[in-house]
Amino acid sequence: MNTLSYKTVSANKATANKEWVVVDAEGQPLGRLASTVAKILRGKHKTNFTPHVDCGDNVIVLNAGKVTLSGNKWNDKTYIWHTGYPGGQKSMTAAELQKKDSLKVLEKSVKGMLPKNRLGSALLKNLYLYEGTEHKHEAQQPETININEFK
Repeated sequence: MNTLSYKTVSANKATANKEWVVVDAEGQPLGRLASTVAKILRGKHKTNFTPHVDCGDNVIVLNAGKVTLSGNKWNDKTYIWHTGYPGGQKSMTAAELQKKDSLKVLEKSVKGMLPKNRLGSALLKNLYLYEGTEHKHEAQQPETININEFK
C-alpha cells in the first residue's frame, strides 16, 4: 500500500492560490456580511484551508457604509475602549461611529471575527473597503460574488 496517498496536505504561502473577490454591501445586514467576509478572508471556504496560514482571498467591499442594522441597534450598540488614563473609558454608539467614519462599523465587525494574533492582522490587510461603487483594483480582475448565495 502506498502510504503517501494518505498524506495530509498543508497549504503554505507558495501553494495558497489567493484570488480577488468583489462584494456589494448595500442593504446587507452587518453581522451576516461581516461573518461571510471574515470566512472568505480566512480561506475557510477552500479545500486546502490551513489554520496557521493566510490562504484566504482578497476581498473588495463596495458600498461598505450602506450596511443595515435591525431594530434599534444603531442607538443601542456601543463601542467601548479605554485610553489608558484613569477615568479614560470612552464609548460611542453605532450611529455616531457611522457618522464619523462610515467604513469603521464594518471594519470593526470583521476584525472581531478574525483571530486575535499576527495572522489576524495580516488577514485584515487583505480587506479593502470603499464607500461607493468604484475601486482601484481593476487590474487584479476581481470576481463579483453575491453574498446571499455564497455558501
